Parts: sequence; C-alpha cells; structure tokens
Amino acid sequence: MSTGTTTQKITLAKGLNMGLRKAMEDDPKVLIMGEDVGKLGGVFRITDGLQKDFGEDRVIDSPLAESGIVGTAVGLALRGYRPVVEIQFDGFVYPAYDQIVCQVAKMHYRSKGRSPMPMVIRIPFGGGIGAVEHHSESPEAQFAHTPGLKVVACSNPIDGYWMIQQAIASDDPVIFLEPKRQYHADKADLDEAETPEPLFTSRVVRRGTDATVLAYGPTVKTAMKAAEAAATEGTSLEVIDLRTLSPLDMGPVFESVRRTGRAIITHEAHVNLGIGSEVTARIQEQCFYSLESPVLRVGGFDTPYPASRIEEDYLPDLDRLLDAVDRSLEF
Repeated sequence: MSTGTTTQKITLAKGLNMGLRKAMEDDPKVLIMGEDVGKLGGVFRITDGLQKDFGEDRVIDSPLAESGIVGTAVGLALRGYRPVVEIQFDGFVYPAYDQIVCQVAKMHYRSKGRSPMPMVIRIPFGGGIGAVEHHSESPEAQFAHTPGLKVVACSNPIDGYWMIQQAIASDDPVIFLEPKRQYHADKADLDEAETPEPLFTSRVVRRGTDATVLAYGPTVKTAMKAAEAAATEGTSLEVIDLRTLSPLDMGPVFESVRRTGRAIITHEAHVNLGIGSEVTARIQEQCFYSLESPVLRVGGFDTPYPASRIEEDYLPDLDRLLDAVDRSLEF
C-alpha cells in the first residue's frame, strides 16, 4: 500500500542498482563480487557507483574465474556474510555449475540446518541484444531442477528493486535471473514507501476471461503485447507473471485456468524439458476437468542459441504466441 510519497521513474537497471545499494546500506555484511563489478560497474552498469561509495572490500573485482567467485562466496556465506555474486553472462555460469549444485545448494541440508547459505547469484539471462551463444542463453530449468536452490526472475523495474533486496535477505541461496534485454528498455514509477509483494509469489498482471498466458522474465512483455493485440479482435487474455520458478507459486495459475479453461506458457528457453513442462504437468494434475484445450508451450527451438542475425526467428515472438492462443481457442 502506498503512503503517497514522491515517486521516481526508473529502469530495471536502475532499480537493481538502487536495490543493491539499499541492501548494502542496511547490512554491512552484504558484499558484491564478480568480474568488472567494481571500477567498471559491470558490463550492464548494474553495480555502477557502488565500489566508489562502499569501497573495494565490499564491491570486489574478481578474476575471470566463475568457479573461484562462487567458491569464495560459499566461504564468506559460511562466515556470516551475505555475498551477491554476479555472473557476467548466462552462458558463463557453467564453470561454476559444480560449485552451485554440489556446494551452494546442499550445504544447508548437509549440515542439518546448522549452516545456512545466504547467497544471491545474479545471472543476466535471455536474448534480444544481438549477442552470440554464451551471452544469450536461458539456463533457468537447470537450476530450478536442483533441490536447495531458490530461483526467481524479475521482469520489470519495480520488481527488480524489491526482489533483489528480498533475495539478499533470504537465508537460502537464490539464483536471481535478470532479463538483459529489459535492463534499459522501459521505465516505471517506484514508490519506496510501498509494501512489496512476497518474493516467492506469482502475480496476475492483466485480467482476462478467454485464456491464461503464463510468462516470466523477458517474455512477460511479449505476453502483455499479445494480450493487447488479442483485445483488438475481441479476445480477452489473462497474463500471469510467474516471478518465482523454484518454488513455483501455482495458486494464482490454478485459479485463473479454472476460470478460462485454457493455458499457454511462453519462455525464451527451448521447450524440451523447460519450465513450461513442469507448469503444464501441474496444471494438468490440478485443473484437468476445467481444461477446454491442451496446455500449449511457446519457446525457443531445440538448438543451441543461433547467430545474432537470426535470433529473432529463434525467440518466441508476438506472432508465435498469438498463433498458440488461436490454436487453443479453436480446439
């Protein structure tokens, strides 16, 4: 609930920067580590100005060694710090994958709850910036499949500001996914006096009656555009931003699908064994007698990420999503 204080327009990049700054001001145990996060402010400038204000002991430029970055952060977390690790690009996370799934995800369980792992691993993910493989990938399902990790994906500036703070405050390790194509794309009004929604919750971002469209991260904007386009032809789409991928918050999804009878989920990751597979299975289990058509998935193709000149043919777009809506309605 807003208290009527002055708002300011921010981008997602600015919201994340402000959220990191607020977390560091509130807790001296919060540290930032990563490649070029200090003096440069990160390749996307998310940490711009933080080393200057908080010093090199709290905003640490690391070697180009993701496994070393995450491994060092594990030790820091065990000693009571709250490290925020930046992986420069999504495809660079794999050298640290062993550390993440074997140490970060398991330490709390391995220690019978005595050693929490309050760590955030920030990963810019997805395509749309004209980059190549290792710079445009969507590895979220690999982490959501790992017990012991929480996985969230922000889609807009306001969520970026609040969710990064909530993730840092969590005593569980959080994989924090940031849609890089949205960093500087849109602005929204931030009121810092508002009470944020809980971190691990999904949210209805547009009400509708004819079909439910589920999205997260970069595809939320695509889903909203699809809903606007469909409305001009008399079709009412409900759009849900999943926000949290592990744990999934399916309550709003089930409620919506039971009303609309139809569901389409879209994500940039390839469809095979993606997040959409799990969401589809859960909808089928809980909403079977409400469904008027099969749950449909719209995502990337089952190939490695393509050259930048054809990435827009690979990524789910407005036409492919609206085609899925039409197929669902015609079933």
